[in-house]
Amino acid sequence: MAEKIKVLLVEDHTMTRMGLQLVLEKADDIEVYGEAEDGEKAVELTKACNPDVILMDIGLPLMDGIEATQKIKDANLGSRIIMFTSRDSEQDVFAALGAGADAYIMKGASPEQLISAIRAVNEGTAWLDPAIAKIVLRNVTQNKLSQQDNSQNINKKSTKTGFSANLTERELEVLGLIVEGLTNPQIAERLFITRATAKAHVHSILQKMCVDDRTQAAVTAMREGLV
Repeated sequence: MAEKIKVLLVEDHTMTRMGLQLVLEKADDIEVYGEAEDGEKAVELTKACNPDVILMDIGLPLMDGIEATQKIKDANLGSRIIMFTSRDSEQDVFAALGAGADAYIMKGASPEQLISAIRAVNEGTAWLDPAIAKIVLRNVTQNKLSQQDNSQNINKKSTKTGFSANLTERELEVLGLIVEGLTNPQIAERLFITRATAKAHVHSILQKMCVDDRTQAAVTAMREGLV
């Protein structure tokens, strides 16, 4: 029997933690390994128990989820972190991803989406909530419109040209689907290609963009207006 995915719940509201535990208990391959109500305890428990996946809220007492994520990632403990929050501002999203979060999912997501995200990050695949991708894309577009005569915007445009020149038309199409939060099998189905081909496209995109994972690729794409 395969070993279960050990999940640490980090949430300051007791009822929310209880609800999450009930949801995750329905998955045969997931085990709630521990709980923490603040960021400091989350860091301590991670060092002591080394969970596979951490479900981390942002608004936590003593130490917020972003700082806790940064400390855990700096310690190179190997745990994958999913930001699970109701906060959907561009500032929070980029701060969380910049701190090293492997996924970002809204609390309004379905139980199926949450379980899929846990499984994906445990396998080493980044996961970005489609709702977050749309919000960031909207904010990036608004910023570009308001700053189109600014020299900073000119620099960004130059960066975009450099990235775009390296990616093929098909890779740009795949990149757009990565931003939407699609997995390799979903990309393959959408584009009517094999899973192996989808995986090859994603690998090529990560190499050309000089990023380590899909989340970084999505964030870079949105920041530079590639999609």
